[in-house]
Amino acid sequence: MATAAAPAAAGAGPLLAIEGLSKVYPGGTRALDGVTFRVERPEVVAIIGSSGAGKSTLIRCINRLVEPTSGSVRLSGLDLVSLSPRELRAARRRIGMIFQEFNLVDRLTVMENILSGRLGAVGFLAAWLRRYPPRDVANAFAILDRVGLAGRHDSRADALSGGQRQRVGIGRALMQEPELLLVDEPTASLDPKTARQIMRLIRTLAEERATPALVNIHDVGLAQSFADRIIGLQGGRVVFDGAASGLTPEVLTTIYGDEDWSRTIRKDEDEEPEA
Repeated sequence: MATAAAPAAAGAGPLLAIEGLSKVYPGGTRALDGVTFRVERPEVVAIIGSSGAGKSTLIRCINRLVEPTSGSVRLSGLDLVSLSPRELRAARRRIGMIFQEFNLVDRLTVMENILSGRLGAVGFLAAWLRRYPPRDVANAFAILDRVGLAGRHDSRADALSGGQRQRVGIGRALMQEPELLLVDEPTASLDPKTARQIMRLIRTLAEERATPALVNIHDVGLAQSFADRIIGLQGGRVVFDGAASGLTPEVLTTIYGDEDWSRTIRKDEDEEPEA
């Protein structure tokens, strides 16, 4: 059985390798059907497809929030699917997860929610007693500043707007110092302007930290604007895997079905305004 030892050395293989990943739910629903792809370098990969195409299942199978039926998921050479529960807990520290519903503790402050990203490293008792190492506290303040929440460390999470809550979720994931970011519908409950700001922030942070990010997203325009690469799912299978610039009306028809997609495709001359 594989162990949650140190990550494989650089150059030993792809950052993420998914081979033949399938998920069949009780009752026979096949959510994923032999999904295979690799992430060879730090990049933002958008996963698009209709509701029920398998996007959320894919994201959650990677860190085994949903148990795959078959296939392998290798992070720097370590097969996550084969790990015991104890080994999986250690491996999950290397994966940052950003949720659609934020998953914050509303009664806690912004700082406490951010620092909860270190639970796997400091232990429950130290966290319960608020005894985080000075390095972690300093890093949390730096991350708060980086995600645009400087000065909000003592605010309760339930006093924040949706966009601010998502920034806390991003900061909490960054506190793990992850090798991989998994992002599940980060803009679904946000207004269009805030959605663009959040996607821009995810892309910028992924670039700064040389961390690949897999982003499950419904908005094709946002995917094309902020992702380097797009994976299209249809019926649990990969039907497109290529550069964001490769999206065409024909490709979108393959992913979603017949429709006039000409107004959906982002034009090369479209400019991306600064936040």
